[in-house]
Amino acid sequence: MDIDPKLGLPTDAGVFEEIAKSEQKIRVSTVSRRYGKITTLVSGFDKNFDIKGTAKHLKEALACGGTVKEGVVELQGDHRKQVKAILVKLGFPEELIND
Repeated sequence: MDIDPKLGLPTDAGVFEEIAKSEQKIRVSTVSRRYGKITTLVSGFDKNFDIKGTAKHLKEALACGGTVKEGVVELQGDHRKQVKAILVKLGFPEELIND
């Protein structure tokens, strides 16, 4: 394993991804849209984090549609209870996820 001389950390990209996940403070909420449709919002990601990849995992696990707008993952439907469990499986710390 190679060590980055500036940071003193391993240069493996997976290590940096895990560090980034441990620093995120995720907020899960819902909002009512047009015609009474409920949308689940997952916010609090850093700009340098792979939000689109996380959104893809959430949409596949929940079998719903969604998008990423301005750093916020929008999922169709009310998925507050399921989102936290999925994010924990993806490696986010449970204590940093507020619902």
